[in-house]
Amino acid sequence: MKIMLISGSHREHSQSEKVTRCIAQSLLDNQQATETEVFSLAGNPLPLWDEGIWNGEAKWQTILNPLSEKLASSDGFVIIAPEWHGQVPSGLKNFFLLWGAGELAHKPALIVGVSSSDGGAYPVAELRMSSYKNNRICYIPEQLIVRNVESILNADNSKNNPDADRYFRERIVYAGGILSAYATALKGVRESGITATDTFRNGM
Repeated sequence: MKIMLISGSHREHSQSEKVTRCIAQSLLDNQQATETEVFSLAGNPLPLWDEGIWNGEAKWQTILNPLSEKLASSDGFVIIAPEWHGQVPSGLKNFFLLWGAGELAHKPALIVGVSSSDGGAYPVAELRMSSYKNNRICYIPEQLIVRNVESILNADNSKNNPDADRYFRERIVYAGGILSAYATALKGVRESGITATDTFRNGM
């Protein structure tokens, strides 16, 4: 089982990427995935959507085809979204505009909100409301909101709040198990053929 993790921060060496890599390792350590891959939006490497994506322009194929193959080969996803001004970063919202060929469709995803304080809930609500319609990603009911992120999940334990760090590590394992179970279940749904989207390519 392959789980792909999308770190939604544009910033280099971000707290979101720290969280992403911690979750990726947890999935492997707890045998909730046999393979993980991290894709980071640090530096905002994906250009803003334009109509060339649907016209097969070479610049888009060069950029997107390798990533499309990785997404298509994944059984589930973890979407890590820092809260910027109460919103999902623009690069992450742009990411969801780019996939209309079934790469994400009918595959489970765990949303992870990240906040340096007590926030982090707004990105969860935003992603659940407006990021799934045409790509048909399936957000599972479980979610994580990693608050006061600077004080947890650090490799140097002296920088961690012991109680909070222990809680979030345990919660990551719990959420990872649910994601893994959904990935197993939804694979059968996709293989049934009932999710074919040639007739209804876009959600309502």
